[in-house]
Amino acid sequence: MKTVVSFFLMVLFLLVFSTGSGHADSGFEKFYGHYVGSAENDIDDELPGRKMEVSIKPYKKGFNVTWSTTSFRAENKVKKSTFSINFRPSKETGVYGSAMSKDVFGHEKPLDPLQGDPYVWAHIKGDTVTVNSLLVAKNGGYEIQTYDRTLTADGMTLVFSRVQNGKTLRQITGVLKKIK
Repeated sequence: MKTVVSFFLMVLFLLVFSTGSGHADSGFEKFYGHYVGSAENDIDDELPGRKMEVSIKPYKKGFNVTWSTTSFRAENKVKKSTFSINFRPSKETGVYGSAMSKDVFGHEKPLDPLQGDPYVWAHIKGDTVTVNSLLVAKNGGYEIQTYDRTLTADGMTLVFSRVQNGKTLRQITGVLKKIK
């Protein structure tokens, strides 16, 4: 009887004091930091030298990715885009759902692609964190944007692709240095 009680007490202790989600070994912590860099491109209406920044930091039991891109166009026109998305662990190890909206109970959830919003998720494989964004067009077509960020000795590389209905429309590669 003592052995059974001891076993149940040990299991209860492990359940109460464990790290929780089962994702503690997911490895997203190694991506934490602020990175700055640039990308060369062959986009018709852009000048060379696209600037990029990305910050990856803790968010609840997941992480936040905030990134901005500054592109330069003819006639001194500058276009800057900034995005910030929180990611939370899913039931699948290494896969994270976006927490971009709240339901009526205040629980975070992804946006709805059938309402014209992007459906965003992330996954981690080795030294690469990938963020995907799926958009569903009104005509039923789709667009998916993929950001592969791979750690290097002094920062990370970025490979961005934009695919619409199976056709690659754009691919951009860049190098970012970790500054903190």
